[in-house]
Formats: sequence, structure tokens, C-alpha cells
Amino acid sequence: MSDNAQAVVLTGIHKAYGEVVAVQKADLTVPAGSFVTLLGPSGCGKTTLLKMIAGLEDPTRGEIVIKGRRINEVPIHKRNLGMVFQNYALFPHMSVFDNIAFGLRYRQVPRAEVRERVTKALAIVRLPGVERRYPAQLSGGQQQRIALARAIVIQPDVLLLDEPLSALDANLREEMRVELKRIQREIGVTTVFVTHDQDEALAMSDQVVVMNTGHVEQVGRPEEVYRFPETRFVADFLGQSNILRGKVQATEDGMVQVKLANGETLSARGEGRDLGPQPVEAVIRAHRVQVLALDGSAGEGLNRYRGVISDMNYLGGMASYFVDLAGERVQAINPIAGRIFREGETVALTVAPEDCVLLNEAGRRIH
Repeated sequence: MSDNAQAVVLTGIHKAYGEVVAVQKADLTVPAGSFVTLLGPSGCGKTTLLKMIAGLEDPTRGEIVIKGRRINEVPIHKRNLGMVFQNYALFPHMSVFDNIAFGLRYRQVPRAEVRERVTKALAIVRLPGVERRYPAQLSGGQQQRIALARAIVIQPDVLLLDEPLSALDANLREEMRVELKRIQREIGVTTVFVTHDQDEALAMSDQVVVMNTGHVEQVGRPEEVYRFPETRFVADFLGQSNILRGKVQATEDGMVQVKLANGETLSARGEGRDLGPQPVEAVIRAHRVQVLALDGSAGEGLNRYRGVISDMNYLGGMASYFVDLAGERVQAINPIAGRIFREGETVALTVAPEDCVLLNEAGRRIH
């Protein structure tokens, strides 16, 4: 990949505050024009990593390169980065126009061009005609759009977003997810987004970076990270997962046979090699477990079992079932196509072998 195709490259980034390590040996490449999300729980290092890209924090070790230029020693005001914070950080005493124009005036852009670019930025965020208002006269969603307009009006090399949706209510948050992605695609700006919300990460990203205790656990497209977690942490943190203990019994015809702790046998799609007997954990996403009514074929075929529903939660168009499978508690989240299964009902469960990911004793995916 050429330098022009790599908007941001982090190599061996390490950040420590005395004896407290916030980020450890982080390597990351952000392709130009992409929307990349740093995802993880509070304290995992994602915001610290974003601040180091921005220039708000200095790395203890490692190299930060933006558009082919090493910027470790470049001050924040010379990095040409747009930023939107959780609290928007608008100047309350300035009009919307002056808030958006602030970065342009700092760069000594001619007055006529300032007006033209502010007007265009307001059109992009779909808030034309509010130039004379003040932040206090705007709703939370409108303030968020103004903060975004201020960040993109300078035509940044990279747009950095630090949990900008977390202060919004659920309906507005959903709307702004769509708007943020639309704007990013429309202007083509490389974007690095920080969130702890897995739904945001999956819905908005070209690439998801899952972080834990300062480490980068996995990087990949949303569907890859969701369906094929590389570690137990990713499996546990991202989405609802069933993690079942067992032991490999045999590998044949591209299938790995696992004897589960409850005595049932699970077939998982193999990766082309004989694993040999070893303890494993099988990760099965709740959305990939199907709950079916019992019929004459129940109990036949690969990964088809009988169980009893212990809990049912109605989710509108979906139902979340917890099923007692010979002593194992298995969750299934299914669309409601017909009737809803009820607590105490005996049902059939099916899982496709390709939806079973095997982890070794170290908690890492077996390839």
C-alpha cells in the first residue's frame, strides 16, 4: 500500500503515566477515506490513542505518521486535524457562524472564502440559515452538527471523533449515526471514531479496532470481527455470545468434532489441519442459533439439539431466548417470523458448523 493510501500509521505506540500503562505496543494503519472505529470498554486506551493522534498527548514510545509525515513533534495546531468532542466544545458567546469560522480565521483564510466555506459546511450538515444563532438556542443534535461543521470546514487530513453521540437520546443517536456516515462518505474524509458502543461500531465502520487494557485485540471489517473473534475478550465484548467448554475428539472431512462439557457433540468447520485432542472453547453468536419447533427430525443432523426454554425476552421484531441444553444455558436471538416460543417449552436448536469459532486454552482463535 502506498503512502497516499495510508492516512494514519501508528507503529509501536506506547503510553505510560508513571507506572500506569495506558497503551501498549499499538500498531494500526488507517486507509485514506475510511471510517475506522476504536472500540472497547472504559479505560482500554482508545481515547488516549486518539489524543496521541491529535497531539493532545505525547507517546512515550512509537511513531505517528499522517499522510506520509512523521508528526510526533508537530504541535496540535499544525496537524490539520478536525476534532469533535463528547461535549461539542462550542464557544457559547460566539454565533454559529463565528464558531464554524474560528479555524479558518486562525489560518488567515480570506473573508470571502470563509463565508463560502461556512455556508457549504452548514449545507453539508443540513443546517442552512442558522449562522446568526448561538449554541444555547440550538438542540443537542443541532449543536453536534455545528461541532461537526466546525471540524470539517478546515478540510482536515483526518477527522477525529471522541464519543460525539454519547450525550444524545436514543432516537437522535440513531439518526446521527446515519448522518455522520453520510457526511463522511460525501466529503471523503478519513475518520477515526472512538466509542464503547458496539452497535455504533458495527453500524458505522469500515474497520473496527477492538481494544482491551491498552492492547489492540483485533482489527477487521465489522462482519469479520463479529463472526470470527480472534480472542475470548472480543467474543465476550462484541455481541451476545455463547462460550461453551469442550474437548476436541476428532478432525475429519473438514470438520472438528468437539465433546462439550454437557456431553453433547458439536461440529465446527475446520481450518484445514488436524487439531488433535485438546481443551477448547466454542464461541457461538446468539444471533446464529436457531430456535425451531420440535418435529420428527429433531435430534438429527449436525448440531441439532433438544432444549427447554428457561427465559424469553420480547424485543419487538426479535425475541431473545435462553435455553437449557442438558445443563448448558444457551442464548438465541431470532427474528419473530411466526409464533413466539414460551418459557417451559421444549424446542429444537440448530447451529451451522461455520458459525462455531474455536478458541484454544490461551483464549485465542484456532486457525
